[in-house]
Amino acid sequence: MTHNVLVVDDEPKLCDLLASALSQNGISVFTAGNGLHALKVLECEDIDLVISDWRMPGMDGPQLLAEIKSRFPQLPVIVMTAYSTVKNAVQSMRNGAFDYIAKPFDIDELDITVSKALQFRDILKDNQRMRAELDEHQQIDSLVGDSPSFRRVLHAIDSVRESNATILLTGESGTGKEMVARAIHKHGNRADKPFVAVNCAAIPEGLLESEMFGHRKGAFTGAVADRIGRFQQADKGTLFLDEIGEMPLALQAKILRALQERVIEPVGDPRERKVDVRVIAATNKNLLDAVANKEFREDLYYRLNVFPIPLPALRERVEDIAPLARHFANTLGAAAGKRFSGFSAEALQAMANYSWPGNIRELQNCVERATIVASGSVIEEDDLPAYLFASRPADSGVLIEHNGVPADLEAALAEVEKAYILAALQQSNGVQAAAAQLIGISERSFWYRLKKLGIHVDKIVR
Repeated sequence: MTHNVLVVDDEPKLCDLLASALSQNGISVFTAGNGLHALKVLECEDIDLVISDWRMPGMDGPQLLAEIKSRFPQLPVIVMTAYSTVKNAVQSMRNGAFDYIAKPFDIDELDITVSKALQFRDILKDNQRMRAELDEHQQIDSLVGDSPSFRRVLHAIDSVRESNATILLTGESGTGKEMVARAIHKHGNRADKPFVAVNCAAIPEGLLESEMFGHRKGAFTGAVADRIGRFQQADKGTLFLDEIGEMPLALQAKILRALQERVIEPVGDPRERKVDVRVIAATNKNLLDAVANKEFREDLYYRLNVFPIPLPALRERVEDIAPLARHFANTLGAAAGKRFSGFSAEALQAMANYSWPGNIRELQNCVERATIVASGSVIEEDDLPAYLFASRPADSGVLIEHNGVPADLEAALAEVEKAYILAALQQSNGVQAAAAQLIGISERSFWYRLKKLGIHVDKIVR
């Protein structure tokens, strides 16, 4: 396995020396003269290990270490320091460095330290790969349900899986759009080819074009080597464009051309590359509204909307809650070494009464918590999180007439709205931006509702 190591030092001769020594062991070496340059390399390249000097102009070693631990928490860092500052290196290890080497260092000592760090990195990558494979298996198996609305989804998957048509998955956040995309790929005619997923909202706008189409070395500051983009990675397979509604307008035209012409142009390279990619896009936005507001290209919308599959919210398929909960309990319980025979009738009724603003993702998290706290083989009502019961009429304080009609409609609606927001905050561990996304409103609108309803988020749990 070829490893990529980034050496960061403001002395070019030392960078060259380390590059020469490490390359003899089959390691590809990238160099950077300061911390800011190093971060740009890390954004563009798949680096397995960073070797950084302690003292550098601008961003020094400790500052760079802090940034790496924040942005790339599983990337090992070796700190280089003079003998006189060994105590500082020890402090850096407390702050997350893998190890340190003291200058001047012996090449054999360097080789041993680097070898240990790369072995550590390989173990982390193997664990990530196994978790990803397990997650994919669980996600595909999670297409559970027999409600009429979900049967329509299954029928659509069966109808389109063998074709190469572009698919647009729509639905609220957490309804299982990536699960459906993976199922279509796994059971289609490209199952033995790559499935590449891209979250269009998670990549900075300045890097999105390079991420999609790749770039040539020297195309921009930090492009220290050629890189292929996601379209080429997915060649002959499936490219899943999640949250396509968040894609910047400037890039939408290039995505449209890639879909129409089946060609791409890497950044900094005028030569076209042919690609054979089956595209599945997903969004929780109303793209027709976005088109009307000039936020999304109309021609791209129709190019994506060849075969639309709307996914129902979990509250629209209440009869599927129990089988989904049992499935999650069996899967998550087995992973934790527990075996569950099911849920009590009271627990199932409580889950059926809840509105699930976070949909399947929220249900899975709820069941995971229940499997942790449950003491017996049956998951009881008391094992479920308390927020499931926040919207019960008996607990809400809303006056109800004898025929079940609210005496104060505004108060009743406010209680429902409050229950949604509290559930979303619980689901997002208090992170307001994530909670707003869960229930499909803007952060500004979410903040307004917090103020209107008198909800105080005193502590954000990260």
